[in-house]
Formats: sequence, C-alpha cells, structure tokens
Amino acid sequence: MTYTAEIIAVGTELLLGKTTNTNARDISLALLELGINVYFHTVVGDNPERLKQAVEIAKGRADIIITTGGLGPTYDDLTKQTLAEAFGKKLVFDETVANHIREYFAKRLSNMKMTENNLRQAQFPEGCIVMDNSLGTAPGCIFEAEGKRVIMLPGPPRECRAMLKASAVPYLKGLSDSEIHSRNIHIFGVGESAAEEKLKGMMEKMSNPSLAPYAKDGEMMLCVTAKAKSRTTAERLMKPVIDAVCETFGEYIYGIDTDSLENTVIGLLAQEGKTIACGESVTGGLLSKRLTDIPGASKVFLGSVVPYCVKSKIDLLDVDAELISQKFAVSREVAIALANGARTKFGADIGIGITGIAGPDSDESGLEPGTVYIALTTENHSYCRNMKMFNERERIRISGTSHALDMTRRFLTGLRVE
Repeated sequence: MTYTAEIIAVGTELLLGKTTNTNARDISLALLELGINVYFHTVVGDNPERLKQAVEIAKGRADIIITTGGLGPTYDDLTKQTLAEAFGKKLVFDETVANHIREYFAKRLSNMKMTENNLRQAQFPEGCIVMDNSLGTAPGCIFEAEGKRVIMLPGPPRECRAMLKASAVPYLKGLSDSEIHSRNIHIFGVGESAAEEKLKGMMEKMSNPSLAPYAKDGEMMLCVTAKAKSRTTAERLMKPVIDAVCETFGEYIYGIDTDSLENTVIGLLAQEGKTIACGESVTGGLLSKRLTDIPGASKVFLGSVVPYCVKSKIDLLDVDAELISQKFAVSREVAIALANGARTKFGADIGIGITGIAGPDSDESGLEPGTVYIALTTENHSYCRNMKMFNERERIRISGTSHALDMTRRFLTGLRVE
C-alpha cells in the first residue's frame, strides 16, 4: 500500500517569517526515502481552532498526519490537546514521563526551577505510543484513530530531527513495503531549460525511475528517483538513466551526489596534490568563503587577498599600475595579473583572479554591470573567461565564484578550461 502524508507545522513564528520551517524539509526527505508521498505542507499559528480546521482538512486527504511544534509547557502549546479533541480521545497523565521531566530538570537544568506547568507535557492522548525526547522535556507521541495515523513531533529543529530519526522513522518503516531512493547529478554550464530540451523525450516516457531537473544558483541538478522494495533494486533501475545523462552532458557534470562544486574542487586539489590561492575583487572573498566551508580545505587552500580598490590591487598583489591605466581594472589582463599575484604571494600551484563590475552603475571603462573576468593561472598556463552576468550584485558574486570553481575543476581533470 502507498501512503500519503501531510505535515502540519504549528507556530505563529513560522507564519510571521521569524523562523524558517526546516522541520518540514527534514520530515519530507525522511518520508521520501520511505516511499511515503507528501502532498501538502500546512503552517498554522498557535490557535487551537485554526489547528483543528487544518486537521479536519488533512483527514480528508492524507493517511498520515505529522505535526511539529506546540508540545511545550506554556498556554499556547496546545497541539496534543487539539489533536486529541479532533479525534475524540481523552488526555491521560503518564507518571513515567512526568518523572523523566523532573529528572531532566534536576540533572540538566539544575539552575532553573521546574514549575508545575511543565507537567502538562506528561499528558497524552489515550492509547498512544510515547516518543522519548532525548534533547528536551517535550516528548512526542503516535496514535491511530479513524483510519489515520497521527505523529506529533517537537518544534525545535534539533529535537525534531532526533525524535524523527530515533522513533518516527522506525515506526513508519513498518507501514511501507517499498523504498524511494534518489541520485543527484550536478551540472555546471548547462541551463535548466536547455537540459530539459535534451532530455524531454526520455523524461516523458519515464515513470519509475523518474528524472527531474532543478535549478540552483548558477548551476542545475538532475534528480533520478526510483521506487523499489530495496536499495539494490532501486539502484539497478536508476543506473541506465544515470548512464544516459552522463553520456548526454559529459564534461558539464561535476559530480553525482556531491555536496557542492567547491566540495568537488577541494577533493580534486587534494587528490592531485595541488594548492590554490585567490585574488578576488568583485566577489569580495566569497570564493575563499566557499572553499573554506569545506573540511580539510587548509591542506590545499593557502589564502586570498580581496583587492577591492585599484590601489590595493597594485600594493597587495603587485598588479602593474600602467597595466590598469591602459586596460582598466576590469579586463582580461588585470584578472590574469591578479591570479598571478595571488599565486606568487602565497606560493600556490594555481592562482585565481576575479575582477568585474557588480553595478548598478558602469565603471570608467564604460563596461556594463555584470561584466566579469575570471582568470586561472599556473607557472606555465593562463586562462580567462569573460562573462556577462545578471545585473544583480549577489548573483554576480555567486556566478563568478562558480565559474572560478568550474575552471579549476576542468583544469585539474584535463578538460577545456576557457
């Protein structure tokens, strides 16, 4: 049997935009792997009447209702009470849970006095399965009623993730006889629409496995998904699709199931025993930030300089003032000079230089905002890309650093760089 689920997040802070609903994402990902379909995400404020209305709607369109939040001790934490009422169940007091709450305060919150309202968290719908909260005082619970399965998880993301993994997922595994597995193919240099055009015929014929494109900042991802009774069978179903995609896009694929383009580059640098340094003007250090986000980057990333003004390009990376005067600060020649300056200063094998116009206005050369030059140099080679990017500062920075990473990946793997 295939089950459908609806996730109801409870919390006024979510509606107001003060808190991002990461719990729904985490739960959806977990259900995806279990072969349980999620068709709706609902967000409700701390209002029992509106929560009850949302539950009534969910009853009509989902087999499994999962709530997050509203399990605390305060007056507005009414999820258990509201769900119990919606399904005609009484609340009963669990002395074992009450003792656990007392022990939690005594051992972990000894500087805080436990008030009586904390014991409200020991009340549960009759006949439910209590899920222990190893990271807090708000246990969750599971019950079945009216042909539906109801799972209540805490709101704090850390507690929700832990309870989901330890208790909810094992329970849900027993409901489904199939699993859903996915492989993500990461591509740089091909747009979503262009990729879809190449794959449209294949995608239209597919049902299991399926293939779907997803756009990301400056790149895209193709998700291959299969539903089967085991991971081994799912992998066997996905393999021909993955092979076909790899044959179609070849050198534009930078990884399968990798975390990011920068993760791929750090791995290649380590594998090849190469080091890198950066001279970033228009990107303001974003490339360095992306590289140093990856554990182990210190073994291959030696450092960077952010010469944002002309004087700093001359003083810090030894760019020739006459070169800037003749070619302007945003040019192929200056990008290469920045890359060479960074490489020489840090003693790296590879230098990256990025210069451009973030806008909204043009510079003294008259070049349009979004004009960016990205250079990669070694002792014996120099490469440079001249890009015309979006006229939006943040997107220019992201795209510029992604091109620098892609150039590095290509150089390290023997592909065409420019």
